[in-house]
Amino acid sequence: MTATDDLVTGYLELGLRFDRLVDGFVDAYTGDPAVGQRVADEPMPTADDLLDQARNLLFALPDAGLPADREEFVRAHLAALEQNAARLAGREMTLVEEVAAYFQVDIALVDTDVYAQAHQDIAELLGGSGPVGERLSAVRGAEACPPELVEPAVRALAAALRDRVVPAAGLEPGEHIDFEIERDVAWSGFNYYLGDYTSRVAVNADVAHRMSQLPVLVAHECYPGHHTEHCRKEDLLVRRGGQLEQTIFLVNTPQCVMAEGLGDLALSAAIGEGWGAWAADVLAGIGPSFDPMLVEALEIAARPLNTVRQNAAIMLHDGGVDEAEVADYLVRWSLVDPARAKQQLRFMTDPLWRAYGSTYVEGERLLRPWLEAREGGVTAFERFRRLLDEPLTPAVIRAELV
Repeated sequence: MTATDDLVTGYLELGLRFDRLVDGFVDAYTGDPAVGQRVADEPMPTADDLLDQARNLLFALPDAGLPADREEFVRAHLAALEQNAARLAGREMTLVEEVAAYFQVDIALVDTDVYAQAHQDIAELLGGSGPVGERLSAVRGAEACPPELVEPAVRALAAALRDRVVPAAGLEPGEHIDFEIERDVAWSGFNYYLGDYTSRVAVNADVAHRMSQLPVLVAHECYPGHHTEHCRKEDLLVRRGGQLEQTIFLVNTPQCVMAEGLGDLALSAAIGEGWGAWAADVLAGIGPSFDPMLVEALEIAARPLNTVRQNAAIMLHDGGVDEAEVADYLVRWSLVDPARAKQQLRFMTDPLWRAYGSTYVEGERLLRPWLEAREGGVTAFERFRRLLDEPLTPAVIRAELV
């Protein structure tokens, strides 16, 4: 084996060893099964073992002969794994420190004046009188998707998005998604990438999905979101480029900021302005209807509220605020109902996922300006394809925005 092979194999083995200590740390592994089996047959590692391995790989990286873009990607992820291992070994870290260590992003509390202005903008769009939360809840409640219609709605949207995205993204023939409905989980939707251009996408039926929110979810998980990204990177980077480090996707690493930001921009890239009318047409006859222009306008007006959950996590983990007060904060400023606030709290108190919420917040905040900064004549989807096709990191994106 070459020095490059040794380094990349060591990175894959390290990631797989993390999964033995923290179930779910490996989101997807599509590499050599023999490597996975070898790690599974090893004695159980300790956090100190993982810390030593991460540091040794970082030390060896400059001499591994990787091209600059691959070296940047692997270094960013080994550094994140070093910090993950240090925390597992007992290092005390605030949530703010943890997010910076894992994801290459710095977070801070956002002033509630930002949310108050967003509430005012939403209220003006809704019209009428009374508390804005109640008015918004009424509008959202009118388009609530019955649980039994979630699956047909998701399938219809995925098929319509696939027709647009497959030729535009250059997906390989035979790519495929299986869908399933799950219950009692911490997330609203999840993509399990299985390799060979195949995913299993699960949707949480316990979340009160809205008809106009389902297009965002499906684009995020399927086309041109997670499934599309995995397929493109398997084709271009792994099969054609031999970049085996792309055969593993690890939670709590910079990959996640890029993937979740990409997912949150997926509908904007695939459909863009007018997505409300497009979705209403696709979903006609499935569940309640909605006002296409209003839902688009509300989505834009509500974007500043995306940071409320990050504020809540900082308050909970770093500020010592109790869960009941944090739940009230979520209800007040996010304009969600208590059930959704409880679901969000469940996610941010899970030991594996507590820092992960920032990937959605900061991924969108990082990538939307980058997507909009494209040169004249370049479409949103053409710019977006770089996110699908290249091994980018948050640090690389920030450098391009300067």
